[in-house]
Amino acid sequence: MKNRIITISREFGSGGRTIGKQVAQRLNIPCYDQTLVEKIAEQSGFTKEFIQEKGEYTAHGSWFFNAFADRSAKGMSTQDYLWMCQREIILDLAKQGPCVIVGRCADYILKDAADCLKVFVHADMEKRAERIVRLYGETDEAPVKRLKDKDKRRAAYYKCYTDCEWGDVRNYHLALDSGVLGIETCVDLIEKVY
Repeated sequence: MKNRIITISREFGSGGRTIGKQVAQRLNIPCYDQTLVEKIAEQSGFTKEFIQEKGEYTAHGSWFFNAFADRSAKGMSTQDYLWMCQREIILDLAKQGPCVIVGRCADYILKDAADCLKVFVHADMEKRAERIVRLYGETDEAPVKRLKDKDKRRAAYYKCYTDCEWGDVRNYHLALDSGVLGIETCVDLIEKVY
């Protein structure tokens, strides 16, 4: 298929980024995750660290608060400007050819602009907590609290910019439980559907 794009939305700690990279490797197509962050940094002038923090998450867990926070006199926030840069880059990448795009509301941005397979990766709290401790180590904050905070901020960001519910299975073609299926099976299933 022409310009077949795979978007991977994911709960924090579910392995969605890993799944996206492995799918891209198998299909021999680019995967945009950190590369996307670099492209947004080049275009926007913000640092990669700033984009990693603000490009998928709101400062607060409330979409309503974020809709009105940090606005200039013209009504645009720094996060709005970042959203516009991110959106433009994602639309451009989709025009260039098949790829995998991880996160950043790509499923919503490309819903009418590309032949898109939209995937949501999730897992139960216990499996995700084990995974983040294994990958990122322990912190002062309990793993479950870290998971809930990141997911709440992702959901608020998604709601603020898409007016849709993040994680609602009706927004995706595939919803995969990586904690039950495992990373390899999730990769197999996406590859088969592609």
